[in-house]
Amino acid sequence: MCMFAKRRETALDRMAARAKDAIALFPAAPTFIRNNDVEHEYRQDSDFHYLVGYDEPASVAILDGKSRELTMFVRPRDPEREVWDGPRAGVDGAKATFGAHHAFPIAELTEKLPKILANHRTLYYRLGRDRAFDEKLFDALDRTRAMARTGAYWPTEIVDPAVLVHEMRLRKGPDEVELMRKAAAITHQAHALAMGHARPGMHEYEIEAVLLNTFRKWGSERPAYGSIVGSGPNATVLHYRQNDRKMEDGDLLLIDAGCEYGYYASDVTRTFPVNGTFSKPQQAIYELVLEAQLAGIEACRPGSTLDAVHRRCVEVLTRGLVRLGILSGDPEKAIAEETFKPFYMHRTSHWLGMDVHDVGGYFEDSLPRPLSAGMVLTVEPGIYIAAGRTDVPAEYRGIGVRIEDDILVTATGHENLTGAIPKTVDELRAACVR
Repeated sequence: MCMFAKRRETALDRMAARAKDAIALFPAAPTFIRNNDVEHEYRQDSDFHYLVGYDEPASVAILDGKSRELTMFVRPRDPEREVWDGPRAGVDGAKATFGAHHAFPIAELTEKLPKILANHRTLYYRLGRDRAFDEKLFDALDRTRAMARTGAYWPTEIVDPAVLVHEMRLRKGPDEVELMRKAAAITHQAHALAMGHARPGMHEYEIEAVLLNTFRKWGSERPAYGSIVGSGPNATVLHYRQNDRKMEDGDLLLIDAGCEYGYYASDVTRTFPVNGTFSKPQQAIYELVLEAQLAGIEACRPGSTLDAVHRRCVEVLTRGLVRLGILSGDPEKAIAEETFKPFYMHRTSHWLGMDVHDVGGYFEDSLPRPLSAGMVLTVEPGIYIAAGRTDVPAEYRGIGVRIEDDILVTATGHENLTGAIPKTVDELRAACVR
């Protein structure tokens, strides 16, 4: 049984545990126009791909909890369109290649969906994600209700499929971890090459080009998110995206970039001197962030929480900011009053997987969720001191540093999937040798 079929069986088991007559409906991601008649690059909805492995648009997958069968509606084969857009799996391919028990052309969805929904009490469907498809579903439900006079009943409960699929996606299996290792390895190559290429006088977009070229060269389908390549004062902007500044001697360069491989993301940040040498203030900030990050990673183990990881980073950063004279007063009071927030304003971690900010609940019964084996999270503390801050010693103004790795929680602790990417001061000096 293939990976996708096993996932569907697990989803069906979870459906059956809640209701014997449940049905789940997953539409493919819609296409979006970039401008005029040009579409944005297409990427399949992560839940849809997780269950079916099918990456064509204009498709619907339906899991029937009563029959335990997969029904798909797909684009039919069309030789004329395939000349322009490439081959399609078609109805036969949906069954032969993707395991559908039943498959139909997508044009028949409106006609057939009411009968498929009939005699199911619970419908798993994510309302609000695709409003146009919501309307199609509501129309089908109305027509299913109209069948009541024939003895049929209709779904009276709509449940977000997050309770099924997102909880499955939160804990990665061995196949998923291997894909994430590959994404991490490609991202390693890209960051290492960027470190070796960067020098004063280049533009940020030239380094972005190195990253993108490396991702594709090693088989990545796409970046996992828009790359951040921020030099000098731009490193203090959390989601800087212009990537067009000319880098200067003495700048730090913050790169937050990761690739996607087999629909799984990597997410890595490294900060290094463009000329290969940290100034003393830059190194002081950098080593403080690194100390915090290592402490946060050490807190990643079964039973810990993302709050505990964040708290550990905050403790190290705040005490260091007081030590450097950037904050004043008692460190414990600064932690309690959160006076560190002007310099560290974001959380330390998020889930990572098919989505760079991956799915899965962060809380259980209003309490932080305990970590368990198979979860993957980022650990990414930073310090950002805007150039215009006059309440900070002048030597630290305009310094931005973030360090981020991808951490797999294991049964006995953790594994840093991206830990081989240069990170210590000595490793960065060696990586930046011209």
